[in-house]
Amino acid sequence: MVRKFLYFMAIMIALFAAGRIALGFYPEQLTRATFTPSGKFEAQPALAQGAYADPGLWMARPGNPGRSLIDWRPEGFAETGEVLDIAVFFVHPTSYLKKAHWNAPLDDPDARRIGAIVTKANASVFSRAAEVWAPRYRQATFGAFVSDAPEARAAHDLAYQDVAQAFDAFVAAQPKGRGIVLAGHSQGSFIIKRLLKEKVAGTPLAKRIVAAYPIGWLVDTARDLPEMGLPACAAPDQSGCVISFLSFTDQADTAMMRGAYERFADKDASTGARQYLCSNPLTGGIGGMISAGANRGGIVPDVKMEKAKLTPQLVGAACAPDGTLRIGEGPDMGPFVLPGGNYHVYDYALYWTNLREDFARRLAAWQKAR
Repeated sequence: MVRKFLYFMAIMIALFAAGRIALGFYPEQLTRATFTPSGKFEAQPALAQGAYADPGLWMARPGNPGRSLIDWRPEGFAETGEVLDIAVFFVHPTSYLKKAHWNAPLDDPDARRIGAIVTKANASVFSRAAEVWAPRYRQATFGAFVSDAPEARAAHDLAYQDVAQAFDAFVAAQPKGRGIVLAGHSQGSFIIKRLLKEKVAGTPLAKRIVAAYPIGWLVDTARDLPEMGLPACAAPDQSGCVISFLSFTDQADTAMMRGAYERFADKDASTGARQYLCSNPLTGGIGGMISAGANRGGIVPDVKMEKAKLTPQLVGAACAPDGTLRIGEGPDMGPFVLPGGNYHVYDYALYWTNLREDFARRLAAWQKAR
C-alpha cells in the first residue's frame, strides 16, 4: 500500500503495542491528538457548475481509465455472469490522513493514490454493473471523525457538497428508468446516507433504487431509515432496501466507532437507546449467526494491497446486541487490522464474493417487480 497509508496504520499499531494501557483507557483521545488538524477550517466555494463533466474528477466512470479499478479481480476468482444493466454510484472512504487541512485538496497525490486502492478493493464488488461511477471529492480528513470541534462538521459539509454535485451529474447521465445502486464505505457511507435523505427520499428516483450499501457506518433503524426513505433488507431477494454492517472480532470494543456515529448523528443521544442495523452479509437478512461455511469467498490482500487471494470460508458472521457484526477471532489479514479487533478496513473484503452475489440477486428481484 502507499506510503502514507502504511504510515497511518503503523502509527495505530505502534500506539497499541507501545502504549497498550494508555490506548486501552484513552483510545479516542490519543487518536484525536494524533490526527486532528490544529488549524482553522478553510472555507471554500462550491465547485463550478458542471465541474463533474471533467473525467479528472472521477476515480472511475464510463469511458474513464478508472474502469480498471472496478474490473480488478483477486487471484482464484473466475468471472461468471453477464453484464448487468444497472448503474452504481460509489463513494470511497477516507484516504486523506494528514493534519494540514480539514479537507483534502483535490490534487493531493497521497489521497488520490490511497483513494484508488480502496476504490479497487471495495467497488470491484459491483464490477458486473454496466456503469460504476466513483467521484473524487474534497473529503474530510480522518481527524474530522474523532473531533468535537465545529470545524469537523464544516469539513463534512464541504465533502458532502462535492459528492452531491457528482451525484446530480451521475443521475443526469442515466437512461430513464434504469436501476441505481448507491454504495460506499466509511466516510463514503456517511455521505450516502445523507444523499438518500436529501436527494432520493420522497422523489421519483426512490423507485429506481435497487439497493443501498452504506457499509462501514452505523445506520439507526428508528431514526436513519425513515429519513433515508428505504427499509432494511430483511430477505436476500428483497430490493429497494439498505444493507449495512461493521466488522469486529468477538471480543472487540466498539465504543469508539459508535461514538463517531453519535457525534454526527444530529440527534440528541438522550432521546432513547439507539438500535443499529446489522445486515448479515452471508444470509442477506438482518441479524442472526452463520458459520464461515456460508462464506463464498473473502479476499486476503498482500502487504501492498495490490493483489489479493480469494479465500472461501474466510469468516462467519454473527450480529451482536450492539448492532455490530462479529467475525470470530478474526483472520490474518496482514498488519492493517486496527487495534482492538477492528476489521473496519476490510468490511467489503471479508465478504467480497457474497456481496457480489447479493448485488446481482437484488437487481434480479427489482427487475422482476417492475
